[in-house]
Amino acid sequence: MEISALLHEQFGRLPDHVQEAVDGLDAEMLTATVAPGTNSIGWLVWHLTRVQDHHVAEIMARPQIWVTEDLGASFGITSDPDNIGYGHTSDEAAAVRPVDADLLLDYFTVVHARTDDLLNKLTADDLDRVVDHRWNPPVTLGVRLASILDDDVQHVGQAKYLRGLLERQRR
Repeated sequence: MEISALLHEQFGRLPDHVQEAVDGLDAEMLTATVAPGTNSIGWLVWHLTRVQDHHVAEIMARPQIWVTEDLGASFGITSDPDNIGYGHTSDEAAAVRPVDADLLLDYFTVVHARTDDLLNKLTADDLDRVVDHRWNPPVTLGVRLASILDDDVQHVGQAKYLRGLLERQRR
């Protein structure tokens, strides 16, 4: 199996998981939490999408979709290109309030398509290219893609689990 096919397989599983996490949820359910100071489904899916958007845009030397589409207002925040949710306080996380599930799904779909475009062109040799010199050791494309996928899988799993908890509470 070629590396591009392997990564397509891994990243290609995310859209179904994101869909299962948010499909049909209203704004109230997207922003609900199980305890004060915890993250909502809306924040978790926004964050995993922001991480992918931010990092893939940087890798491809393109502007972030979050910024070019000025999506912040639809989420209750600004379209700050540096805000991916990392290090958010509970108040900052609670401020992320997507208007509905379709907004989250649409944003994720466009970001995922860009990632897919990157993966279509990928060769095994590309994975050793340094994409971020700010770290020691510098981050290669392979490590960055693994990081994006790890973050996305963890957070979509949390969102799906949280959905189950919230739906059970509301019965």
